[in-house]
Amino acid sequence: MTLLLNTLLIGLGVITFIQLIYYVFIFGKFSFAKPQVPNPKKLPVSVIVCAKNEAENIKKYIALLLSQNYPAYELVLIDDASSDETRDLFEAIAKQHDFVKLVKVDNNEAFWGNKKYALTLGIKAAKNEYLLFTDADCYPQSQNWITEMTAHFSATKTIVLGYGAYDKIKNSFLNKIIRFETLLTATQYFAWAKAGKPYMGVGRNLAYKKEEFFRVRGFMDHMQVRSGDDDLFINQAATGSNTNICFSEAGFTYSMPKTRFKEWFNQKRRHVSTAKLYKPFDKFQLGSFFISQFLFLVLAVLLLAFQFQWMIVTGIIVFRYIFAWLSLGFAAGKLKEKDVMYWFPFIEIFLIFTQINVFITNIFSKPVHWK
Repeated sequence: MTLLLNTLLIGLGVITFIQLIYYVFIFGKFSFAKPQVPNPKKLPVSVIVCAKNEAENIKKYIALLLSQNYPAYELVLIDDASSDETRDLFEAIAKQHDFVKLVKVDNNEAFWGNKKYALTLGIKAAKNEYLLFTDADCYPQSQNWITEMTAHFSATKTIVLGYGAYDKIKNSFLNKIIRFETLLTATQYFAWAKAGKPYMGVGRNLAYKKEEFFRVRGFMDHMQVRSGDDDLFINQAATGSNTNICFSEAGFTYSMPKTRFKEWFNQKRRHVSTAKLYKPFDKFQLGSFFISQFLFLVLAVLLLAFQFQWMIVTGIIVFRYIFAWLSLGFAAGKLKEKDVMYWFPFIEIFLIFTQINVFITNIFSKPVHWK
């Protein structure tokens, strides 16, 4: 028994070292990065919004897209065969504003309910080379959203990853879970982008040149996968030399998070279902991080339960949480999510078991995608 416990203690030390590499040496590339000082540019930009049955959100947020403080931009509104009044709203907006272009998408038997098909039509219809994407249920944090995002384009940087945040809901622990998970995900994809290995972005806040879209044949290599118009595209098109990030607050977008656990759980099932199509290295680094989180928790609990070298075990646990808290805490400061860090240990444990549940559930049933 003593030999086994000693082995577990060594394993805990190894796993903690792996966690240290992630939190400090990888995530730290973003967490401890200096604040951004963007260089505003006046690039010809087409803002693309794809909507399916989003009439209520359009009424709430469209004004913020129409009033951006940017010298000249085109707003491409895509109605993806909506059954509510989305198309009527878009038509009225297009009549009132010359810089608004409406793309009407009818159901196509070959691409039934596929958002990627609708986005492809919108991208082809856009007149400008620089494309900036958000969703119909999102709104920009400021009137300088376009300015902030496009400031990170350059002669070589043709893809810009932004932060898509969620609104804060008071007295909601689920809201803290959702925002922490969003913070952790953003910390990961920002950090890996700074490390020269970008692997994903979020469609709520994403920009790239049209040439990048056509260089990889758009979504054709994963058109059969209903989700992934953002992360699968970035996984395929982004490189260390062509990708930049934007984490200045004025460049954030926000959207209303799910308010019921089941809805959020189903959303996570859709997101996870695309990760299996990532490049081998990206699947490895994401899997290694999750496995190290899970094993750290299991080994720590086992060793404490047997009260084996409890002072050493406690020291390792405290050490691990200190550097993890610091790393994510600095990232939370950059992304204006500091309040979720007070709950870090509890939320992390909850997310570990939720992730396991998502993996198991996806094995036995396919998640539902675009409405």
